[in-house]
Amino acid sequence: MGLLLATAGAIAFSGKAIIVKLAYRYGVDAVTLIMYRMLFGLPLFVLLAGWAGRGKARLTRRDVRAVIGLGFSGSYLASFLDFEGLRYISASLERLILYLGPTLVLLIGVIIFKRKVTRRLILALAISYAGVLCVFGQEATLQGADVPLGATLVFASTVSYALYLAYSGEEVRRIGALRLTGLATTVACLICIAQFFILRPWSALTVAPQVLWLSVLNATVCTFAPVLMVMMAIERIGSTLTAQAGLVGPLSTILMAAVLLGEPFTVWVAAGTLLLIAGIWMLRKP
Repeated sequence: MGLLLATAGAIAFSGKAIIVKLAYRYGVDAVTLIMYRMLFGLPLFVLLAGWAGRGKARLTRRDVRAVIGLGFSGSYLASFLDFEGLRYISASLERLILYLGPTLVLLIGVIIFKRKVTRRLILALAISYAGVLCVFGQEATLQGADVPLGATLVFASTVSYALYLAYSGEEVRRIGALRLTGLATTVACLICIAQFFILRPWSALTVAPQVLWLSVLNATVCTFAPVLMVMMAIERIGSTLTAQAGLVGPLSTILMAAVLLGEPFTVWVAAGTLLLIAGIWMLRKP
């Protein structure tokens, strides 16, 4: 059951890029699309934060500041940059760039927390980034000048989320993983909704019905449900096995992108994916 939950969570997370690319076909922009995703997800994360906080101590001022900072970096900024980047690159390349997250967390540990650099780390980084460059090189050749911009935005999203992971450890111990996720994502939802009403007129609320349904699907099946499934998997089989099961994510994204979006599956995509998975697997070995 633990492995099933971890695998299902990884596949559900990976479906987010597919839904975003489908929604862009109806003429919606990133600001509006992420607002609807967060609007539909807000009640769920408020309930999650309340349920996970039952019987626990009230947050201190320090905790509130930390939750706001982590919500801005890990949920709002990372999501917004990712949605913007998907306007310019394929879902397959986006997912591969996002899966560089573990390498960035380790690099942050080396640079900021002065952790030891090992040969395995250097080799794993080289293999992982070589895999992403394979797919990036092919896409830049086929898709044109916007690919570097899209890849840069998604990589910036990955850096933002890696900073969230690197700095959230102490708050997870103090607040709890589910409670922190609920609170931080609630902050991000409010920021995204406020951003829309600051940058867009009320008339921009009118979108195609398909965008609304896709946003509901994104908020529930591809955002809220995977959080619960991954946490339940960690309770049953631990974080190491859960992380290893999560490697199915890039493969599921590439398969869905080929079937639902018509993105090409080439030798370069296959080679890049295998290299990335090999590099991340090396990092996660005990």
